[in-house]
Amino acid sequence: MPSEAELVAAFGVSRMTVNRALRELQAEGLVERSQGVGTFAAPLHRVSSTLTIRDLHEEIESRGHHHHAAVHLQRSERAGAALAAQLGVQSGDTVFHTLIVHHENHVPLQCEDRYVNPAAAPGYLDADFTRTTPTRHLFEATALWRAQYSIEAARPTAQEARLLAIAADEACLVVIRRTFSRSTPITIARLVHPGSRYQLEGQFAL
Repeated sequence: MPSEAELVAAFGVSRMTVNRALRELQAEGLVERSQGVGTFAAPLHRVSSTLTIRDLHEEIESRGHHHHAAVHLQRSERAGAALAAQLGVQSGDTVFHTLIVHHENHVPLQCEDRYVNPAAAPGYLDADFTRTTPTRHLFEATALWRAQYSIEAARPTAQEARLLAIAADEACLVVIRRTFSRSTPITIARLVHPGSRYQLEGQFAL
């Protein structure tokens, strides 16, 4: 693809706008970016199997609804052995931890329990997550390369049930998501949605 400078000149927009557009295309699996080399169209087989990472704020507002976030935890912690292995750090190293409940029209929709590798996003704890989402912040602050998902139906933990204002035995959609740059893990998040309030949507192309 043309360089960022060529795209700036061709479309008459700022370099920041071009960079953000390329990051969004990369997150959707439509292009591949290599620092110092350039940006390239992704192979068709990768495009057809993409699962898009959507920002929940944008998803809610696209329905014409109001989003707000309640931040219950935002701090540094020491990583245990299992978490350290997931984030590519040493046991006992500092990691960042946030616990946020996202609301749609004042109804709890998602409990987001997230750990972040400080080497990948050193400014994470400085963000105001009542004004932006962790997904949006990490999308803008890191060089996202790939993601892993697991999705299951499960009961919430006692804490999740309390934060989401649901019964302890209510079925939930639980998504565990890890993201990576080319060189290191960025984050691991447990995203819990009450089954009665959330629908997972997507599409596939062959």
